[in-house]
Amino acid sequence: MQYEIKTLDKFRFIEEGEGEALILLHGLFGALSNFQHLIEHFRQTHKVVVPMLPMFELDLLHTSVGGFAKYIHKFIEKKEYAEYHLLGNSLGGHIALVHILKHPEKVRSLILTGSSGLYESGMGDSYPRRGDYEYIRKKTEVTFYDPATATPELIDEVYEICNNRLQLVRILALAKSAIRNNLGEELGQIKQPTLLVWGSQDTVTPPFVAEEFKKLIPNSELHFIDKCGHAPMMEQPAEFNHILQDFLAKIKQAATLA
Repeated sequence: MQYEIKTLDKFRFIEEGEGEALILLHGLFGALSNFQHLIEHFRQTHKVVVPMLPMFELDLLHTSVGGFAKYIHKFIEKKEYAEYHLLGNSLGGHIALVHILKHPEKVRSLILTGSSGLYESGMGDSYPRRGDYEYIRKKTEVTFYDPATATPELIDEVYEICNNRLQLVRILALAKSAIRNNLGEELGQIKQPTLLVWGSQDTVTPPFVAEEFKKLIPNSELHFIDKCGHAPMMEQPAEFNHILQDFLAKIKQAATLA
């Protein structure tokens, strides 16, 4: 599915559907394809927004979790969304957490899936190797429960990024920033309803990370999806969408009764 990428000042984004805004933040190697099933499902009921994170455009000083959180805040301010639901996968979840802690006013709910912010193994115990396609293929496949989810196109995208020295420097800067930026002591400040959706076989942010998020975020609920790795919205889209739809419906019902 092809989407129109819109431009507003320095921001590039897609915006599909009408209704309350549902803002999606992708991870370190994320792309629009990660959210295709989610966009198609929720564009029927929401205004689905995917900002293109400038992974390789910011200067190195701002290539960090905090730098991207500031970028997202400026984007949301520019678009003047009255209220919005914020969903992040992996690094996108980490950015969402920093945003809601600093700017909670208009956030109706938070959805995290495979989020960093407490612990993540990243690329594992070694740096991504430039020029080693087989290494990149294995590292991409281990993100998923079913290695076949890592399509040749997806592996090629990751390989291209890792084979560019300047892009690789930024990827490593972001990964290190995520490891340093532990939010454990701040999560208790989050008051919004929070949905945690995790793959039972996630090896990047394992299930114990989800349990810790559940313990630390007061108004949160946790759902595990079996036969699923680090990107549930890609690997088990039907179940992910069902869980999210029920969660958003509960929030809407609660607002109606209030």
